[in-house]
Amino acid sequence: MKVFKFGGASVKDASALRNLAQIVATQGGKQELLLVVSAMGKTTNALEQVYGLAFTGQDFSTALDESRQYHLSIVNELFPKREHPVYERLEHLFSQLQQQLQSIQSRPHTQYDRNYDQVVSFGELISSVIVHYFLREQGIASAWVDSRKYIQTDNTWREARVDWAWTERVIKRDLPDLLQEQIIVTQGFLGGTNNGLATTLGREGSDFSAAIFAYSLDAEGLYIWKDVAGLLNADPKRFAHTVRYRELDYQETVEMAYYGASVIHPKTIKPLANKSIPLYVKSFLDPTAEGTKICDCRFEKLSPAYIVKDNQCLVSFSAKDFTFISEKNLGTIFNALSELRLKINLMQNSAISFSICTDYNEKRLKQLIETLQDQFSIHYNTELQLFTIKNYDNESIQEITKDKEVLLEQRTRTTFQVVCR
Repeated sequence: MKVFKFGGASVKDASALRNLAQIVATQGGKQELLLVVSAMGKTTNALEQVYGLAFTGQDFSTALDESRQYHLSIVNELFPKREHPVYERLEHLFSQLQQQLQSIQSRPHTQYDRNYDQVVSFGELISSVIVHYFLREQGIASAWVDSRKYIQTDNTWREARVDWAWTERVIKRDLPDLLQEQIIVTQGFLGGTNNGLATTLGREGSDFSAAIFAYSLDAEGLYIWKDVAGLLNADPKRFAHTVRYRELDYQETVEMAYYGASVIHPKTIKPLANKSIPLYVKSFLDPTAEGTKICDCRFEKLSPAYIVKDNQCLVSFSAKDFTFISEKNLGTIFNALSELRLKINLMQNSAISFSICTDYNEKRLKQLIETLQDQFSIHYNTELQLFTIKNYDNESIQEITKDKEVLLEQRTRTTFQVVCR
């Protein structure tokens, strides 16, 4: 069996959904197929805005209606008959979402991350319902499955941890027989707790969802459909000349994803590698093109990979008593970072200071400073960029650092990183 994952760009409008159905019909093969779909277009961003208004007690009705009208316009184009059941399902979901937001609005400033997951999860639910009904309209037998009932997680809101044993057991119990009869359409990004609440797996976590289903179903392969020709050595929106990798191994891909390569979610590779399930990155704009295959393979030399992370913050700690930065000091800092869920993208220490580069989050940075300011002098810079070059050479380093102010630089045998203003 195969797992296909379609991201937001591949389901953003009616034309995109027609293309999706064509890919399913021509590339899905005659075997079992499970589709994992993301929220449509920029819906997650839109729902974040709606949620922000509700959480702060503001009027969210206009922003919510914009999202409703966006989805309704797609449905109107795909299903001209207003009596089609998709309309009732769509209105029911938006009614549930509105009730959720009204409840949050009446109790502002409580449990931000928990409520975030309950609201933002509607993007994938709505998208998958529309895809499900459209496939059926095209004569493709389709079953809609709620991933919140199959991917069980803890309640680490917004970055939930998967209960792998429970998840694999339930997926193996329920889905193989269903896959014998029809395609399954389910949601990316979402999980659920054992008391029925929605969780999310981290921003852009639909790739990870697809890997969870592929792992649990012992899939022949996972296919991620993107708007690029495959896994490239750089973002074509930032770099004029890019190279497509025909093949990569699991370890190289994990490292690229860890450093911030946007094509693959960092957690996607491990479950696939554990069962030697190949991952194919394919273009939904050119479905028959070769793309990139990620598997257990070997190669001699790769083109340098350029990875850029924006909106970075460089934070430096030094002990107030001017003593050396010891393992005890580092333990204190790491513990605070872990508690606040601030991920280190780069770190470096000297005799009397320790510096980290992290994604800028104003609220969490403020909490970090409040937690550690009695023990450390803390300085920070914001609005920075972190550049990473995998398999670097001198030419690639010069290309990245030219005309930039370098605040921190680090290199290992295969990886070069630099924080720039």
